[in-house]
Amino acid sequence: MLRENQRRFKFDWITIILFLLLVGFGYVNILSASQTGEITGYFNTSQLYGKHLIFIGLSLVLIILILSLEAKFYERFASIIYLVAILSLIGLFIFGKDVNGARSWYGIGSMTIQPSEFAKFATALAVAKYISDLQTNMKTLKDQIRVAAIIFFPALLILLQNDAGSTIVYLAFFFVFYREGLQQVYLIVALSLILLAVLSLKFGIAITAIIVTLVLTLRYFLRKKKRASILQYLLVLFISVGFAYGVKLFYNHGLKTHQQNRISLWLRLEKDPIKLERMRKAEAYNLIQSEEAISSGHITGKGFLQGTRTTGKFVPEQHTDYIFSTVGEEWGFVGSSFVIIAFVLLIIRILYLAESQKSQFSRVYGYGVASILFVHFTINIGMVMGLIPTVGIPLPFFSYGGSGLWGFTILLFIFIKLDSNKINEW
Repeated sequence: MLRENQRRFKFDWITIILFLLLVGFGYVNILSASQTGEITGYFNTSQLYGKHLIFIGLSLVLIILILSLEAKFYERFASIIYLVAILSLIGLFIFGKDVNGARSWYGIGSMTIQPSEFAKFATALAVAKYISDLQTNMKTLKDQIRVAAIIFFPALLILLQNDAGSTIVYLAFFFVFYREGLQQVYLIVALSLILLAVLSLKFGIAITAIIVTLVLTLRYFLRKKKRASILQYLLVLFISVGFAYGVKLFYNHGLKTHQQNRISLWLRLEKDPIKLERMRKAEAYNLIQSEEAISSGHITGKGFLQGTRTTGKFVPEQHTDYIFSTVGEEWGFVGSSFVIIAFVLLIIRILYLAESQKSQFSRVYGYGVASILFVHFTINIGMVMGLIPTVGIPLPFFSYGGSGLWGFTILLFIFIKLDSNKINEW
């Protein structure tokens, strides 16, 4: 009996400590970014930092609930959890509340709940359930289509709600599929298409076609075995040029003006100095202020509550998507490095634990957790530093918001519970 109780409470404390460090340091920076004057009390619920403290407290309740359930519960009811998540996303079209042009929230009194944040862990459970039930290695086209449909459906619903940022996160499952045996050719094709899209926007279709032709020519003459025919290379060239033309067409006619401007600023496409300056004052204002806040922190930062751009509210939405700029200004390179290292260690730890799982369900889910956190972390920090186009997604465990914090907490602690049960999976 004693041994059984020890097993029940044998959780990975390294992961839990990293989680607590990120949540705690996140709260400190939300306090800086959201305070509007002298701090009258850390429990002042009229202020954002006070509300976020309540969100943290409710997260602890969620953790207790998640860890108290049997590990098999999550595998047994994965499909039902996924169905509930899908229904909650569909319900937004009828009962949803518009916030900043996106119909992604339910209004409950003075609170708002964003179902897309919970759909991520539900989708990760559904993917793990499907792959483990079939014991599939992702080699057959039928299995690939069916698993892709599981992630495509919620992603499409979220996209229709005008939340492109949350939609992009679902690409994270590509890493899961690759780990479970998806052929390497898919990875090569995906990376090639991304590169082709960037080249077509930056240099135009003609130069892109020349580059593709040179690459295919070199490949043809350098490859000694299984050399493809000239017709096959011409077909690849034709498809590549067609894709480049489609990207250009979608950029000009499929994207909204602010989305075009964000990509244009990122790739330095605009040559007209007057229009460029106008774009920088509009779409790039947040980014410029964020970059200046981060750079002003230097090595050790200006100190807690001493960031002039943070306290002066120069960076819009600084407590949510741009929270990392507060870290850069008030804690400098040292604080920024701490956050990045903590995230990297957390993701590596999850991957390590995922590989040690005895069941395929737990392993696949673990990779789903790591992949979602990696995409969120990479895109958010890359966006704040101007390395990628502006995309509105939060920094996990760090940004202000109940839905985001609860969604990521559930995502992580389901895996912690699954990992604690692996000794019983022999």
